[in-house]
Amino acid sequence: MLDTKLAYPSRREILATAGLALGALAAPRLGLKPASAAAYPERTVKIIVPFAPAGPTDIMARILGTHLGEAIGGTVIVENKAGAGGNIGIGTAAHADPDGYTLLVTSSAYVVNPGLYAKVPYDPYQDFAPIAELGTSPNVFLVNPKLGINTMAELIARAKADPNELNYASPGIGTTPHLSAELLKIVGGIQITHVPFSGAGPAIQAVLGGITQVCCAALPPAHPQIESGALKALAVTGAQRWFDLPNVPTMVELGFKDFIADTFQGFLAPAKTPPSIVELLSAKSIEILKTPKIAEQLRNDGFEVIANGPDDMRKRIEDEVPKWREVVAKAGIKPV
Repeated sequence: MLDTKLAYPSRREILATAGLALGALAAPRLGLKPASAAAYPERTVKIIVPFAPAGPTDIMARILGTHLGEAIGGTVIVENKAGAGGNIGIGTAAHADPDGYTLLVTSSAYVVNPGLYAKVPYDPYQDFAPIAELGTSPNVFLVNPKLGINTMAELIARAKADPNELNYASPGIGTTPHLSAELLKIVGGIQITHVPFSGAGPAIQAVLGGITQVCCAALPPAHPQIESGALKALAVTGAQRWFDLPNVPTMVELGFKDFIADTFQGFLAPAKTPPSIVELLSAKSIEILKTPKIAEQLRNDGFEVIANGPDDMRKRIEDEVPKWREVVAKAGIKPV
């Protein structure tokens, strides 16, 4: 079974409210005071993760949240709000009261979904105030060792021999692992059936349990299973081999030119959250990620720490929304 010990704090239900104007009017009636940077935080801060527990976004959010609570002198909890490829959780955060008490840690789905879905419950450019660009990790192609496949070449040969035999798990439609696997189908000339899940944790459990034979996921939640031998890693989608998985080649090394894809983790607040609170959260988050012990922990968990501020996070959004829209179109995936 997948180890979920990284789920440190307990989860709580999220309180969704109206936008800034309605939130300001409702605050006295609800007994809530407007956010004050000087007093912040006066109550529990929630980080929404729009995926199931034990995936890379969840791992990052829980590690960050644990230390962020200490840094700002309050309590920070994580709530998993999975569904619709991340849209449910992202949409909930987008429409939460912009007071600094509901935040979002999300993955690349944030920039992929606007090109994948005909309609998403958020505007990627207008509905959020970027806080920090946290980290990134390569995706990895995995198989259950019982399958008897040890290399990517063997996987491709097996899929070509029987196009109806293999299926693969992904963290959800439109995630970079899903798109990486679809790209593999195109460049490898193979057919394997996609089985989407609500996050990397359930997807990895599916291949561990033999529900699917193959999985493509971001490295962090798969890393312990690779090290233990429970799963076999065939290739990573990074520009270079991962430092402590020296025997796992990159897709580029295997002859697939420009086959580089990663999953990033970003930290955002609802638009119109007071700038002083955004600045505080950004400074503290970057400080946490740059702490050598925490950076080492994240690297060992499969993350490359970025630790950039709001401007870099905003630029990534501006660059990647059109980029992934083009990838989705080229892959022939019609918006749903």
